[in-house]
Amino acid sequence: MSPWIDTADRLSDWSQARVVVAGLGRSGFAAADGLLELGAQVRVLDEADSADYAEKATVLEVLDAQVRLGAGATAQLPTDVDLVVASPGWRPSAPLLAQARDRGIPIWGEVELAWRMSAPDRHVPWLGVTGTHGRTTTITMLESMLSAAGLSVAVVGNIGRPVVEAVLDETPYDVFAVELSSAQLHWTNSLSLHSAAVLNLGTDRLDWYADTADGDPMAGYAADTGLIYQRLRHSCVYNVDDPATERLVEEADVIEGARAIGFTLGIPAPSMVGVVDDVLVDRAFIAQRRDSAIEIAKLSDLASDEPATVANALAAAALARSFGVPPQAVADGLRRFVLGER
Repeated sequence: MSPWIDTADRLSDWSQARVVVAGLGRSGFAAADGLLELGAQVRVLDEADSADYAEKATVLEVLDAQVRLGAGATAQLPTDVDLVVASPGWRPSAPLLAQARDRGIPIWGEVELAWRMSAPDRHVPWLGVTGTHGRTTTITMLESMLSAAGLSVAVVGNIGRPVVEAVLDETPYDVFAVELSSAQLHWTNSLSLHSAAVLNLGTDRLDWYADTADGDPMAGYAADTGLIYQRLRHSCVYNVDDPATERLVEEADVIEGARAIGFTLGIPAPSMVGVVDDVLVDRAFIAQRRDSAIEIAKLSDLASDEPATVANALAAAALARSFGVPPQAVADGLRRFVLGER
């Protein structure tokens, strides 16, 4: 293993790196393509052997990658490997990844690879959203608010484009709106988002953790979800009505000066956003938050007044406001948003 991998960034000498990409799905293809662009020696392994995967394999092989598809392709990790990039569908217990851990080989996900590729000179602020329910609605609302403020935004991660693809794009984005699953977060170790929201913690997404070593899938899910707050720089947005999300904020090792910002369907306390009568209000990103609040939108600006939609709108608004989006753009973004689109 090459020791420089631990601190690698886009400007490192990737020609030294022998990388195995585990999985040729959407994120795996993007990771392999990005690594090849940087000059790495890339091998892609996947048990699937569909026509779509064969087509992707042909493209990567033209770019000098080695690709193995079909039964047994992932049974054995090659001997000369510096880094494994795992697709989010791969559980930690997968034999290939277990072999990498046993040999002390670093394992990243495509999201971690993208973060490394953005350093040192292409850092675009990330506004992240995770949780059990409402991620896509929230991230799409956030995109609408950021666009209404005149910002160039890329929606990336679990929806939109793979993050690696956007990072290596020559487009000068102002901000990334990043939807992340707990499985994507599991394979990260250096992310440092501008702001992030955990919407809720439920029991609907525990299949990925069914074979965790400690026998507690919920604990594993919560721990991975909480990684979105690690090294966070500005605002940890949590759900006041779901105390487990606030506990993740309390446990996070953030950059000094980062704040905890709650969202609630009720009247907000200081450092929260919430609802007063039929108005969405900000009592977090104003100077006089101890004794006042400002209107950021009306309930009538939303596509629905269902509690889940209102909560998602408040979470998105908190992220947008943390990035300096003015109240009028929050309201304009919500009016432009169409529920169920994307």
